[in-house]
Amino acid sequence: MSSGDNLYHQPTMEEVTVLKDMATKLRIHSVKMTLASKSGHPTSCSSMAELMSVLFFKVMKYKDPKVTKEQRDPANDRFILSKGHAAPILYAAWAEAGLFPVSDLMNLRKIDSDLEGHPTPRLNFIDVATGSLGQGLSVACGMAYAGKHFDKASYRTYCLMGDGESMEGNIWEALNFAGFYKLNNLCAIIDVNRLGQSDPAPLQHDMETYKKRMESFGFHAIVVDGHDILELCKAFDEAESVTDKPTCLIAKTFKGKYFPDIENLMNWHGKALGDKSASVVKHVESLMKNPGVKPTNIPPPTMDAPNVDITGVALSDPPAYNLGDKLATRQAYGSALAKLAKNNPNVVALDGDMKNSTFSQEMLKVDKNRYIECFICEQNMLGVGIGVACRDRSVAFASTFAAFLTRGFDNLRMGVISQTNLNVVGSHCGVSIGEDGPSQMALEDIAMFRSLPGCTVFYPSDAVSTERAVELAANTRGICFVRVSRPATPIIYNNQEEFTIGKAKIVRKSDSDQVLVVAAGITLAETMKAADMLAAKGINIRVMDPFTIKPLDITAVQDNAAACGGRVITVEDHYPEGGIGDAVLDAVSSYRNMIVRKLAVNAVPRSGPPAELLEMFGISANNIVKAVNDVIKL
Repeated sequence: MSSGDNLYHQPTMEEVTVLKDMATKLRIHSVKMTLASKSGHPTSCSSMAELMSVLFFKVMKYKDPKVTKEQRDPANDRFILSKGHAAPILYAAWAEAGLFPVSDLMNLRKIDSDLEGHPTPRLNFIDVATGSLGQGLSVACGMAYAGKHFDKASYRTYCLMGDGESMEGNIWEALNFAGFYKLNNLCAIIDVNRLGQSDPAPLQHDMETYKKRMESFGFHAIVVDGHDILELCKAFDEAESVTDKPTCLIAKTFKGKYFPDIENLMNWHGKALGDKSASVVKHVESLMKNPGVKPTNIPPPTMDAPNVDITGVALSDPPAYNLGDKLATRQAYGSALAKLAKNNPNVVALDGDMKNSTFSQEMLKVDKNRYIECFICEQNMLGVGIGVACRDRSVAFASTFAAFLTRGFDNLRMGVISQTNLNVVGSHCGVSIGEDGPSQMALEDIAMFRSLPGCTVFYPSDAVSTERAVELAANTRGICFVRVSRPATPIIYNNQEEFTIGKAKIVRKSDSDQVLVVAAGITLAETMKAADMLAAKGINIRVMDPFTIKPLDITAVQDNAAACGGRVITVEDHYPEGGIGDAVLDAVSSYRNMIVRKLAVNAVPRSGPPAELLEMFGISANNIVKAVNDVIKL
């Protein structure tokens, strides 16, 4: 361990008394708040009361909440409550710090209050939603990484986890990441209160095993009595002095601390104290030396976080391709990423050890310091991406095989609640990847991303549209998903073509079109082949490239379907559920006399040459020709 030159200054007994009384006050708030809402987790709050008091009223540096109401300031220290069910004590800490009236705490969990059961960024002091356990440390890693490598600023990141959730695989991925990158500005805290919801946590109070585990991940581990103010002050000071690795405080605590007949007992998780509340409050109040106590030492932040502008992100050069040439859209993604990075110093890339397949490696040619290798840890990659994008510190693009994003879906679901701005790029979609087989084929990804509120789903079909999709994603709030393919597909757009979210392109049209075919990516190329085959037989079809599947250009679908006699075929390298076909069905569902035939991968696929797989699973040019001939007979 390397340490700084600062000597530890032990707090005075007066300071210790204030912090003890503040911890007691936070406990009382937690009991009263959950009693008022008739629900919540007061015992989980009580185990961490001293931790919260020391953190919020001595250790963390942030602007005076009585003056600055928006606490997501770039210079402030960051705090992630990964055990989000302990939200009441977090709200109580901010209220006692002066951010909002203490009386508001009684509105916990009411439908017209933003003091929700678990924290969300509807509140101006919350960066990310937590409560789906195991995700907070990944986000904290992203924040710490941004602070150390991008902002090069003094702010520190603190993440408080429960002992039960510390068993989550997502946490272990994050621990590995933090240790590997030596994030010395990160302080993880585990509230080891021994008890889970229905059983004790696996290690209970085996503090030595916790310590060994943390050290094995490259952390400086400190076992501490989580209810001892002096020990906590010293441990947090020690954490700040460590310069070559992250620190983890492993705090031995007791669930329901100081609650008579409740402390350290099972069957009190997630329950307001009900009839016991009055006697508990009376006992806990008796522990206070000064009932009117107020925080006395909230240190201000160091104002060295740089100004960052993530607006107006543009390609350094326009697309430069030749019509008819072939290029994989995944490769065009790499080119677009590099062009964005050349033009904007805040564009960053993350990948899960797939950079030479997704072409995110192009970032390395522009600035290797803006590429974050997350290794084969997709959940953590998404969490880190959310973290580096927090407080608008960067424009983040996270990429891997689209199939592997399914394991990170909960991170994305929580990302929506977190109001995150994360761009996700999924490559190697569908059966068109060929011989690698079904474990590598993304066939559910469109459905997954379409289900996320506010998510923009791009499915570009050539290199030109891919570059523009990536540029648009960089400037679009919320989660954006860009689906790119492994095989090379023809360039069909001029380099000057303009693209807009929610606006489809008609790439083939005549006055005698009998069927509208909606396709994207590899199936758009197959549809163009099918159009030529059908034209040779005197049958014209209209071909639509939707560009974005969400939002879909509903008007274009409706108008062009009507122009083709109400006959529509969708073709997609995706399972039938939740993809392009279902999006189109939604668009025409209120219209009479519309027929939609969905062509999609109709069974679990297998290894084989791409062209043969397209044929076998019903989405090749031949299949499209057959479907058109069938539909025009109806």
